[in-house]
Amino acid sequence: MFRIGLFIISNIAILALLGITFRLLGLEGLLAENGVDLNLQALLVYAAVLGFSGSIISLLISKPMAKRSMRVELIKSPQSQQERWLISTVERQAKQMNIGMPEVGIFPSRSPNAFATGWNRNNALVAVSQGLLEHMTQDEVEAVLAHEVSHVANGDMVTMTLLQGVMNTFVVFLSRVIGHFVDRVVFKVERGHGPAFWIVSIVAELILGVLAMIITMWFSRYREFRADAGAASIVGKHKMIAALEKLQMGNKVAEAKVPDEIAAFAINAGRIHALFSSHPPLEKRIQALKEHGARRVD
Repeated sequence: MFRIGLFIISNIAILALLGITFRLLGLEGLLAENGVDLNLQALLVYAAVLGFSGSIISLLISKPMAKRSMRVELIKSPQSQQERWLISTVERQAKQMNIGMPEVGIFPSRSPNAFATGWNRNNALVAVSQGLLEHMTQDEVEAVLAHEVSHVANGDMVTMTLLQGVMNTFVVFLSRVIGHFVDRVVFKVERGHGPAFWIVSIVAELILGVLAMIITMWFSRYREFRADAGAASIVGKHKMIAALEKLQMGNKVAEAKVPDEIAAFAINAGRIHALFSSHPPLEKRIQALKEHGARRVD
């Protein structure tokens, strides 16, 4: 309830702050002088409702969608020593991080991977791939689980939803303002909206959406460092480093298999890709752990 309350209060504060800022800057008067009869406050409410609706709905359905799309098999009654170990490890880590016991599952993938999701830190899902269990040692799997539990404890799912909602709101709001301005000032449309409004709004929304994605992905990379540091505080940084190094070895093998003809189009190529990556390079994560250990990585 605290996180939902914080979520609602934050949205109200943002709307109020923007409304006050527009009035102090005299933006409404400036637009009116140029023939732009746009109700900014009404547009801001519309943009906020539109911007946050999608992100909130995505958060609420994130766990059932992940279960279905990744074909996660929940461990309800452990049938093997490995399953019993997974449940007891996550339970112990959840207690250390002072959160409710997440659901634990395994999904069929040969690639070493894991994820955590859910709208509530006390009702989350932590899932690992079959490939992770096959290719990593128990200590490395323990570190990966601690990383995912740290995501849950940090409330990353809710925080990402809030950030995405704010970004969506600005994208919708600013694109409509730009489209309206061009429609009224440049094309001199006096009533309603002409074609220019819709065309410019769509183009502006695409451009602003790219900029918003860069900001969102920057925060996503930051939270990965935090989760690494949180995992190091639970299991020790040597285990987390070992897990990341194992993933790094796997990535190098995969990159080596990319044919030269398509190497230029590889997903890991160039700085442009780095701006849109949700995870920082493994070498940077390893270096951060070596330098900072279990402390918070800024």
